[in-house]
Amino acid sequence: MSKEMHLDDKALTKDATREPIRAGFGRGLVKAGQLNSQVVALCADLTDSVKMGAFAKEFPDRFVEVGIAEQNLVTVGSGMSLMGKVPFVSSYAAFSPGRNWEQIRTTVCLNEANVKIVGSHAGLMTGPDGATHQMLEDIALMRVLPNMTVVVPCDSIEAEKATLAIAGHKGGAYLRLAREKTPVLTTADTPFALNKAQVFRPGKDVTIVACGVMVHQALAAAEALAKKGIEAEVINCPVIKPLDTITLLASIRKTGKVVTCEEGQINGGLGGAVAEMLGEHHPVAMRRVGMRDRFGESGTPDELLEHFELTAPHVAKTTNELIKNT
Repeated sequence: MSKEMHLDDKALTKDATREPIRAGFGRGLVKAGQLNSQVVALCADLTDSVKMGAFAKEFPDRFVEVGIAEQNLVTVGSGMSLMGKVPFVSSYAAFSPGRNWEQIRTTVCLNEANVKIVGSHAGLMTGPDGATHQMLEDIALMRVLPNMTVVVPCDSIEAEKATLAIAGHKGGAYLRLAREKTPVLTTADTPFALNKAQVFRPGKDVTIVACGVMVHQALAAAEALAKKGIEAEVINCPVIKPLDTITLLASIRKTGKVVTCEEGQINGGLGGAVAEMLGEHHPVAMRRVGMRDRFGESGTPDELLEHFELTAPHVAKTTNELIKNT
C-alpha cells in the first residue's frame, strides 16, 4: 500500500481494528461543536443510534430532538441555517434522504442552505433489518441535487475528518455512514480533503475505484491479484461529488481500464459518476461492482456482501475478467 497515505499496517490482517464508521461521525461532531459555537445537531428519535448522544450531552442547548418526523427534521435545520447556524441533521439513510428528499431539494439545495445531512445505517451493512432499511439508492439521490456535496468515508477515522471538513464547508453536504463495525484502514496522518481522491495502492495494470466499506474489499482484491502478477491501482474516492477527475483520469489514462466498487446501486452511484466522467473525457473499458438494480435481503453483513458478490474475491474476479477481455 502507498506509504504516502500512512495507512494502518494491520488493515488487511485478521488483527485489523474494527469500528463502526458512524462512531467517527460522533467524535467529529463533538469536535466541530467545540470549534464552532454555531454548530447544532438535530435528530429524529435515533440519538444514540446515529451517534449524536455525546454532542447532546456536551451541548444540551444546541441539540434538538424533533421526534419521528424526518421531513420536519430537514426543514427545521434549513431554517436554523438561514439564521446563521451550522445544523447537522441525522437519521437512518432510509428516512433521510430516503423519506425527506423533497424537503432536502427545496429547503436546503434550492435555498443554498448550509445544512449537513447525515445518513446513518446506509447500505447492506444494516444487515438483519432487511431491505426496507438497507438504503442503497442514497448516493444517486443526493448526487443529482445541485448545491450538494456527497461524502462516503471508508472508515471511522475518515468519517471523523469528513465531519470536520463538511462543518467548515459552506453549503449543503451529505455524509453516508455504515452501521456495522468495519476495518479501520486510515490513520490520523492519512490526508483528507473534500475535493480529493487518494491512491491507496499504486499499480499499472488496472484502476479500481472504491468508496465506503468497499475500499477494504478493493484493497484485499488487489492483494490477491498481485499474487497473479496483476498490479491494480486502488483509489479511495470518499467524495463522490465533486468528483476528483484529476486523480481519477491520471490513473485511468495510465492503466487503460477501470473497475468501480460500491455498496449501493450501481445506477447513479459511484460507478455512474465515473462512467459519466469517462464518457466525456476518456472512454475506456469499465466494469461496475455493486447492487445491480435490485433490493437487499435480511442477513448478516458478511452474508449479504457474499450473496450479492461484493467481497474481495468477486472484485478480483471481475477485474481479472476485464483484463482478459481488453
